Amino acid sequence: MEESIFQQRIDLSGLNTSMDNIRAEIGKVIVGQHKMLDLLIIGLLCDGHILIEGVPGVAKTLTAKLVSKVIDVDFSRIQFTPDLMPSDVIGTSVFNPKEGDFYFKSGPIFSNIVLIDEINRAPAKTQAALFEVMEERQVTVDGFTHVMPFPFIILATQNPVEQEGTYRLPEAQLDRFIFKIDVQYPTLQEEIGILNNQHGRTQLQLLAEVEKVISPLAIQQFRETIHSVIVEPRLVEFIARIVYETRNNPALYLGASPRASLAILRASKAFAAMQGRDFVTPEDIKEMAPPVLRHRIILTPEKEMEGLTADDLIDSILKAIEVPR
Repeated sequence: MEESIFQQRIDLSGLNTSMDNIRAEIGKVIVGQHKMLDLLIIGLLCDGHILIEGVPGVAKTLTAKLVSKVIDVDFSRIQFTPDLMPSDVIGTSVFNPKEGDFYFKSGPIFSNIVLIDEINRAPAKTQAALFEVMEERQVTVDGFTHVMPFPFIILATQNPVEQEGTYRLPEAQLDRFIFKIDVQYPTLQEEIGILNNQHGRTQLQLLAEVEKVISPLAIQQFRETIHSVIVEPRLVEFIARIVYETRNNPALYLGASPRASLAILRASKAFAAMQGRDFVTPEDIKEMAPPVLRHRIILTPEKEMEGLTADDLIDSILKAIEVPR
């Protein structure tokens, strides 16, 4: 009886059907990696950029491509390199001799889904070119502002192992990613599934089977639906306490910003909606806190030398705070 009241309060059937369709289409190519896919979908619903980190060969770039393919929007890919200039990303003013004037030639960042491959290979000057567009969905060139199309999401990949020729991303830029997804190796059964899936078929043949299943209008409607998901005041305080503890932990050199609190709130609402609920639970918050926080906090050098990781610390913070009931 209680469930039917919830269903009447906010209709989530369309959202859940569309999300299942996205999973099914991407599942034609990708075996496993369910958590990464769910976080990518949540990022889409929350209008958030996503950083995907993992060793080579775990389908980071492929999954990002597939996400763009199931959405009826434009897609562009930028390979970051040490010699990449800001104008190579956002565009530049070009002189038109016929008109005797300059016009703006837009760069590959002007798209709906932008895949930035190996984002940590470009220097700070090029990374800084992304600051405005990631936060404000616009770029300013020669005093003129150019607004990005809707929707606009950056999916960036990086390799955690290879350090030669890479640059650490600025903290201000990392804070603009709603999630950092750590992609793990597949299990034995998943790897067998990968081999069976691609046995006798090329990757291009597999990609050709993936169809568009969601429109920009539907994304906009689902985002508005998620805004209506209920979060009780005690859970808002729970989120604030989690982020506040990162700023007062002796093991941390840098804690999380208020942007992190907002990200946990939005992501928890989207995660609850994907579970078919129109209300957030403490478990939703605890599930979303690690991917939101892991790239926003910096451990002290001493703790890093001890082998402590960001996820370890986030886990200890979540366990130390009393869960509201």
